[in-house]
Amino acid sequence: MTNSIKLSAGNTFPLIEAQLLDGSYIQLGKAQGDATWQMVVVYRGKHCPLCTRYLNLLEEHKAALAEIGVSIVAVSGDSKAQLQEHSEQLTVSYPIAFGLTEEQMKTLCLYISQPRSEQETDHNFSEPGMFIVNEQGTLQAVDISNAPLLRPELDVVVRGLTFVRSQDNYPIRGTVAY
Repeated sequence: MTNSIKLSAGNTFPLIEAQLLDGSYIQLGKAQGDATWQMVVVYRGKHCPLCTRYLNLLEEHKAALAEIGVSIVAVSGDSKAQLQEHSEQLTVSYPIAFGLTEEQMKTLCLYISQPRSEQETDHNFSEPGMFIVNEQGTLQAVDISNAPLLRPELDVVVRGLTFVRSQDNYPIRGTVAY
């Protein structure tokens, strides 16, 4: 049986730090550089070709997101060695963290899967999630999936965020009930 509680738009994003390949740590949900918002992309891991494609496609939207004040961070439950190996297939310049624990995955209310075999990966992993965190540390938007084929279309996300960021006090949607 699984827990049906999910993070809700309008709630405070949980404080989670994740490690980068250079040994430093990044706080998920805290904007980087000149940005005031952060997009947190949780991906399954190096074993997932759809994740590799999505992360590389996200790089193509990095400049447009930066223009509207949104920084990017990606994270998975992979080990440092797995991320180092995966980096050879990635063409990204935004930070990617590793080592998201199962407890942290649960804190983010992500779906968690078991590997189909040891050849796939050696640990349980989260399914995709995208969290848009505003300058107050509040979830402006959230998308959690139970399968790698269900992910937000990045062109739509960037256009939508561009619209939201251009408005004065655009409300957080979906706060009445879910």
